[in-house]
Amino acid sequence: MAQATTHDTDRPAEQRHVAGVGLRLVTALLLAVMFALVKLAATRGVNIVESLFYRQCGSALCAMGLVAAGPGFASLRSRRVWAHVGRMALGLSAMATNFAAMIMLPLAEATVIGFTVPIFSTVLAALVLGEPNGKWRWGAVAAGFLGVLLIVQPGTGEVPLHGASVALVAALLTASVTIVIRRLGATEPASTTVFWFAASSLVPLGMLMPWFGRGHDPMTWAILGGLALAGGLAQLTLTGALRLAPVALVMPMDYTSLLWATMFGAWIFGELPTPWTWVGAPIIIASGLVIVWREHRLSRRAALSAATAAPN
Repeated sequence: MAQATTHDTDRPAEQRHVAGVGLRLVTALLLAVMFALVKLAATRGVNIVESLFYRQCGSALCAMGLVAAGPGFASLRSRRVWAHVGRMALGLSAMATNFAAMIMLPLAEATVIGFTVPIFSTVLAALVLGEPNGKWRWGAVAAGFLGVLLIVQPGTGEVPLHGASVALVAALLTASVTIVIRRLGATEPASTTVFWFAASSLVPLGMLMPWFGRGHDPMTWAILGGLALAGGLAQLTLTGALRLAPVALVMPMDYTSLLWATMFGAWIFGELPTPWTWVGAPIIIASGLVIVWREHRLSRRAALSAATAAPN
C-alpha cells in the first residue's frame, strides 16, 4: 500500500481525480447496500445495537488494515483521547439514528433527507466555528429545508412524520460529526481518527451485546456479514477517494446513492418514492452542490490570497 501511495504521486492529476471519483461512486453503492441490509436485517428480528456492533467490527478490521498498510500503528498515538471519545459517542449516535431512519422510512426518502447533512454543516460551521456565510450559502440552506418540507408534506401522512424527524436528527448529528472531525483533523491523521472511532465504539457496543445480541439463522448471519463488509469497505473507499481528489470534486458523487436506494427499495421492499420526493430531491441536491461550490471557490480564493501575500 505504501508503495502504491508513492506511485500515486507520480500519476497525472487528471488520472488521480478520475480514480477518486470512481472510488466515491463505489462508496455510494457500498453505503446504499449497507443501509438496505440494515433494513432487511431488521425485518428478520435484528435490532439496531446488533447491526451497529457488526458494522463496527467490519470497520475496525478494515481500519486496522488501512493503518498497517499505510502510516503504521505508531501513528495511532494521540494526546487527544477525550476528543476521540467524544467523536465516538457522537458518531455512534449519528449512526444509530441513521439506521433507525432507514428502518422507519422508505429507503429513497431516508436517503434524500440524509442529503441535508451539508446544509446542517453550514449552519453549525457558522454557529460553532464562527465561519462567515454569505447570501449564497444561507439561500441554499433555506432552499434545502424547503425541499425537505416538500418531501415530508406534513399532515398528509405520505411520509411518516416520526421517521422523517429521526432522519433529520440523524443528518444533524452527522453534520456535527463533520465539525468534530474538522477540529480533530488539525492534529490527527485521517487514519488515526477512523481507527479510534471504529475500535473505541466496540467497547460500549460490546457491553450492550449480552442484552441485545441474539442467535440467528444462517441467512440472517449472512446479511449481518454483508452489512459489516459493505460498511468496512466503504470506509476504505471513502478514505481513498479523499486522498486522490478534492472534496468539491468527489462529493457530488454521493447523490448517486439515491438511485441505488430507489432500486433496492423497489426490488427488496416493494417501496416506491412518492411524487413529491422527486420534486424535493433536486432542490436538496442543488442546495448541497451550491454549498460545496461556494466553499470550493472561497478556499481557492483564500489560497490565492495567501500565495500572493507570501514573501518571494
